[in-house]
This record gives sequence, structure tokens and C-alpha cells, in this order.
Amino acid sequence: MKLLRSIAFTIATTCLFLLTPAWCKEGKIKIFVVSSYHPEYLWSQDTSKGLCAALKDFKFIDNDQQIAEFMKNDFLETERVVIKKMWMDTKRKNKKNEIAATTANVLSGIEAFDPDLVFLGDDNATNFIGAHLVNTGVPVIFWGVDFNPLAYGYIDAIEHPGHNVTGVYQSGYFKESLEVLKKIFPSLKTFAILSDDSETGRAKTKAIVKLAHEGRLPLQLADQVATNSFSEWQDRALELQPRVDAIFVVNHGSLKDDNGASVDSLKAGAWYLANIRKPEASPEKQFVQEGMLLSVDDSGFKQGYEAGRIADLILHQKKSPADIPVITPTRGAVIINRQRAAMLGVNVSSKDFIEEFIDKSSALEKYPQ
Repeated sequence: MKLLRSIAFTIATTCLFLLTPAWCKEGKIKIFVVSSYHPEYLWSQDTSKGLCAALKDFKFIDNDQQIAEFMKNDFLETERVVIKKMWMDTKRKNKKNEIAATTANVLSGIEAFDPDLVFLGDDNATNFIGAHLVNTGVPVIFWGVDFNPLAYGYIDAIEHPGHNVTGVYQSGYFKESLEVLKKIFPSLKTFAILSDDSETGRAKTKAIVKLAHEGRLPLQLADQVATNSFSEWQDRALELQPRVDAIFVVNHGSLKDDNGASVDSLKAGAWYLANIRKPEASPEKQFVQEGMLLSVDDSGFKQGYEAGRIADLILHQKKSPADIPVITPTRGAVIINRQRAAMLGVNVSSKDFIEEFIDKSSALEKYPQ
């Protein structure tokens, strides 16, 4: 009887451990990070900087040297934490079979790592990886989800997620970006949307179209382009140029050439900057770094940082993700690219509503025209 009781106790305690949520366990913290995109993508660089800043501020990472090691190797182990990162590369590898293979690979990595918490960066990671993690024992924090985190079915409500998933979403500052464009060029009346046909591009285009239909934008929406063909994207941009006063450049990270090969977003951006002479707005800082004229930034840094802050609530303060509201950060800076402004023949240095200047175009530096 004693042996049977001992076996029963062992089974019960083992089961209790397996069913205990990860945020209630103790020991060296293991964090797994999944990015939807690739290391060279400027948005992903910005979110990574924000996440690492938060991990340092909230005592997961000790110093900048450890941040540099993690950013270089996608892996870091210290006395307190082990962090591993995987990239889905879905901007360039976005066919169904490619995403399925990547998803299986990442899920295998998560299973082998056995993390205490998983970060999911942007929509594709949230969609394809999150579907397998919802209602499991591991807490999940997403960032960079476009506009409606309820759409994935992982949370019950913004204020009370109700499950093991919570995170940070993008509200978008499209109206504000067009308002800044109108301040600089008061005569503007019409604009078009230029985008790839990615999940991100479609979501942002849908949000802009909705604002236009509600009459909330300072310019009239005259047309919209959504294609993953680089040659078609080029042709349509040239076609739009004489018909509209401005362009909202949404996204061009999923473009393919006529042979089906991925086109570097900086290459596409360099072509646009050399061939289009209409002022443009864009959703995020990454595009102004690339060379587009302006953005009221839906900050990638803040997305990553707030995700790290939520990790502190879960892993250090032992709060459940079910009780942590999903949030959207406040806007980032009003950003202008001086090189593009000079190309368009406008002096922006005296504009007191501009909060940050970028002096060069990373697209034109990499791909001189």
C-alpha cells in the first residue's frame, strides 16, 4: 500500500507540474521569440530594439553587451535567462507551402526549447504559430498585430483576454500622416494607395479605405493598388503619377520579379524614389528610413517595448495573461526624410511640427539610381 501511495503521489505531482502554467514555475527563465519576417527588414530591427530595451529595463538582460550578443546570434544564455529567436521570413517566403514548412519548423523549435514564454512578432507569427499555442500552458505575447487582435480568436476581449494570450497591436496613424502631408503641401487634394498584396498590406489598405469612406481623411482617395508583381507595381505607380496629387506607400516587402524571385524592399523603394515625383506618406519609420517623405510613426520600437513590459508582468510579477489587457501604444514621432524633401523641392527644416528628421535614404544608398 505504501508503494502504491508513493506511485500515486509521484503521478499526481508530475501531472500537477505539467498542468501548471509556465508563469507560475520557477528556475532559469526560458523565452522564445518568433519574428514573422527577416533580420534585414527595418521594421523587425525596430521592434527588436524595443524588445531588447524592455528586457534590459525589466531585468531579464543585464547590459548592452548581452543585447548585442542576442541580436547577433539570436540566442543568449545568462545566469537568469535563456532566450532563443527564430525568423519566419514570410515577406520573402510567402507561398502556402513555404509558410507551412516554416510553421512546422518553428513549432518544432518551440517544443524542443520548452519555453516559459513565447513572443510572436507581427501578424503571420501570431496567426500561424499562435493557433498552436492558444489554451496551452505557455503564456504568449504578440506584437505588431494590425488593428484587430480579436480577429484571430485567441482573446475574448481587449480588456480581459481570458486565455494564455495577450499583447500589443497597431492602431495606425494614417489620417495623421496625411494631415502632415497636407500641412507641407496645402494644395493637395487627391491620393492613391500603393501596396503589395501581403497580409500587412491588405490590412493597412483596408483601414485607409475605411477612413476614406467615413470622410475622415484630408485628401480624397482616388485609387488603390495591391499587387505582389514588381513589374505591375512599377507600371501602376507610373500610371498613378499624373492622376493623383500624392501617394500613400503602404508596403512593398512581398514583391516578386517576373521569375518569381523576391525583390528586396529597398530595391523597390529605390526605384520608386527615382521615378515618382509625387509627395508620399507612409505608415512607419522604416519607410522614412528607406527614403519615403514622411510618417506619423506607428512605432515598431514601442510595439516591442510594450511586449517586453508585459513579459515582466507575467514572469516577474506572476500575473496571468488572461487578466492583462491588450494595448496599443501612443504614436511615435512625426518623421521627415530630408533627402526626399530636397528631391521634391520642399524645405522642411523650419516646420515646427516635425519631431524627427532622417537625412538619408537607405534604399538609394544600397541601390543608387
